Amino acid sequence: MEAPLPGYAGHRLSRLRTALLGLGLLLAFATFLGLGTWQVQRLDWKRDLIARVEARIGATPEAPPARADWAAVNAAADEYRRVRAEGIFLDDRETLVQAVTDLGGGYWVMTPLRQADGTTVLINRGFVPPERRDPATRPRKPENAVVTGLLRMSEPGGGFLRRNDAEAGRWYSRDVAAIAAAKGLREMAPYFIDADADTEKGRMPVGGLTVVSFSNNHLVYAATWYALALMVVGAAWVVVREVRRVGRVRHRSQVAPVPEELT
Repeated sequence: MEAPLPGYAGHRLSRLRTALLGLGLLLAFATFLGLGTWQVQRLDWKRDLIARVEARIGATPEAPPARADWAAVNAAADEYRRVRAEGIFLDDRETLVQAVTDLGGGYWVMTPLRQADGTTVLINRGFVPPERRDPATRPRKPENAVVTGLLRMSEPGGGFLRRNDAEAGRWYSRDVAAIAAAKGLREMAPYFIDADADTEKGRMPVGGLTVVSFSNNHLVYAATWYALALMVVGAAWVVVREVRRVGRVRHRSQVAPVPEELT
């Protein structure tokens, strides 16, 4: 059996490493390319969402989803719909939820509205500063009310690193189900309504502070992923060039020199 040529085992190991490196670069390229394409798709989805929300905000107010439709209410189809609800405010079951707004820190005033069909919808009547948290410091609305505003989805759990504490009366998010349970309210809609600003300036609570904003960085993300994919292509080109250079050097080193007496 012939002995392997000198450096043969090392050559095979080098080829294996090169193959594994090439496979890794190919997987990285496919991953970055796929992520970039996914972000482009997300960009189209986000633009469509923004267009739909803008259309909802500017639409004529309609009745909020009725009891029979509650199970089908979802953020994609219903959030930020302009609605008009009528009923009686249950002021004795008001809930204050901590809030930070352009007006500073304070509370959202969440008041249940009992509708004619016996169901209840939670109304975010607006913002009050800490010194106006006591209902006695602000004028009361008539019990019979018509509220126009934007439909919003429940915010379960609490705020960032803070959980709602119903027993202590500390609320950090507008969690409809938890507020309903704490206040003993039944037949509560699974959404709440952000009330529009009051026509009377200076009136508390201050409504109309809904922030409708969607981050839309998908184009930047897509460009980043595609740039990384191009970098992988560049790295692969460098590797191929180096492999070819090493191969030429090895080939020349294996050519036997011509004896001087034959020259």
